Amino acid sequence: MSDISGTSADNNAGMKPVMDLVALSPGVKSRLGRGLALGALGGVAAVVGYVCVAMAVGELFAADRSFTAFGWWAGGAFALLVLSFGAKWLAEQVAHHASFDLEVVLRRTLADALARMPLGVVQRTGSGRIKKIVQDDVAALHNVVADAVPFFGGVAAQPLAALIALGIVQWKLLLVVLLVVPLAMVSFSLMARDHTAQRAKYNQAAEDVNNAVVEFVQGMPVVRTFDDGRTSFRRFGSAVQEFTDAVGAWTATSRSASAFNRLVIVPLPTLLVVAACGVPMLAAGWIEPADLVLGLLIGAMPIEAISPLMHLTNYVNDSKAGAVRIGELLAVPPLPEPSEPRTPVGAEVALRGVTFGYSPDRPVLQDVTIDVPAGTVCALVGPSGSGKSTVARLIPRFYDVDAGSVLVGGVDVREMSSDVLLRHVTLVFQDPFLVDGTVAENIRLAKPSATDEEVVEAARAAAAHDFIVGELADGYDSQVGERGGKLSGGQRQRITIARAMLSDAPVVVLDEATAFADPESEAAIQEAVARLTVSRTVIVIAHKLTTVTGVDQIVVLDDGRVAERGTHAELVKAGGRYSALWARHEQAASWGLVGTSVKDVIA
Repeated sequence: MSDISGTSADNNAGMKPVMDLVALSPGVKSRLGRGLALGALGGVAAVVGYVCVAMAVGELFAADRSFTAFGWWAGGAFALLVLSFGAKWLAEQVAHHASFDLEVVLRRTLADALARMPLGVVQRTGSGRIKKIVQDDVAALHNVVADAVPFFGGVAAQPLAALIALGIVQWKLLLVVLLVVPLAMVSFSLMARDHTAQRAKYNQAAEDVNNAVVEFVQGMPVVRTFDDGRTSFRRFGSAVQEFTDAVGAWTATSRSASAFNRLVIVPLPTLLVVAACGVPMLAAGWIEPADLVLGLLIGAMPIEAISPLMHLTNYVNDSKAGAVRIGELLAVPPLPEPSEPRTPVGAEVALRGVTFGYSPDRPVLQDVTIDVPAGTVCALVGPSGSGKSTVARLIPRFYDVDAGSVLVGGVDVREMSSDVLLRHVTLVFQDPFLVDGTVAENIRLAKPSATDEEVVEAARAAAAHDFIVGELADGYDSQVGERGGKLSGGQRQRITIARAMLSDAPVVVLDEATAFADPESEAAIQEAVARLTVSRTVIVIAHKLTTVTGVDQIVVLDDGRVAERGTHAELVKAGGRYSALWARHEQAASWGLVGTSVKDVIA
């Protein structure tokens, strides 16, 4: 079964992962080339402009000075420096526009990949990792495209042009500048190292923080209700602390190199060396004043360029690591679609010899066979971890089975297109999910073309219409908030049932909707579920045995296998696993504190 690794591949594989992603956006690669060329032009123009400045100064000190020549040199310097500024500005504009286009393409590509990926893989990958890939890793690519490309053009061309200019104008000062280069290169090599292990720990810690934030915000009602002042923030605080430690460990690896960098790779040391050597040369008549001015203007450029190259290297390393994770997500095989899709006929559901596991060596279901005739209700019962939810998720094809087959309407779910399958099967889960929109928009998710009348009819059937118009300020136009946070649990559940009603799918997979409802909501939800299941084939995950005593068939799962099957009466009479579960239920129902002290119960 496909999944996304929690660790990235080797980040030292060069820039190929980044360029593979850049290639997804037509026109971006060519614009990056233009940005690179414009950045290089800006760097070279700046150097030549400074040469003109030095020549203009030299003309002022010449014995036979010419103000005409000075004017030409000064005018050339101004024009070239303006050209340098304009080329660098244009390079940034080209690269930034290309980077924004790349962001749009990448996020759309990722969204499309997630939409075609098996739903189970999406769930197992987790919101924290997906958020980091879609948001943070794409942003890292934006940085390398928008900032590094024009930056690289300038910092690569400008120091080279400066060295050439010094060599042409005054080779003695070129030798002086080259004295500092070895120290600068040592500093660069220390700072440019990619500490892969620390980076991987940082990325994992960042994913954990994302998960912790989502969990903390979504669980705020529980946190505030049960906070004892010591434990409510422990998970969140622990994730933040681990992230802080990861950042600290990463930065610690470069602390010494950073200090050496601040000492060596700055203009002042180079300028001091040029001045210390150049002034005696000038006094001895070895160089002209213009030569010394040029050395002071451009001599530090080759060394100065190394510091931004270090930042560029960090951008590149971030982008490579992010590109690897994006590539891993895009490489997850989509849910295979049949070349000649078949259409289900009828509403019977069957599992035939199904074996499945989330990892190859640990099967969750083993040789499971279940037949649910059309128009009947089948309840899945069993202890936690027995495989009930897994069976429910195989029917709408969240995953493909390892062995056997799942049939809907007489057709293997792998032989019908996903959209046809999901129109034939509707899902109502115990934890209802609503998008941040209006009530009507959430119901209409099942059928975007539905009229207002159809939406209201579905809400009436789900026992939701009365509270929508009677309790919500804007009725069907009321905003439900993120994940439906402005509504109660019972209200959210009834809206999801209305959505299922509107879909009109003949097969319903129901994770018992009333498991955690209050008594008032439970009655309304039970009424809505009763309407939803009329004339439909229903597979229900049973949490309360009392809710399934009247179903057509009960399948008891135990340790991934079918332990028993039959009606409630048949299974109670058989005295097997279900009978034991029912006995425990009746014992719990009759349990009370009459004649028993709390102390006795605790004891």
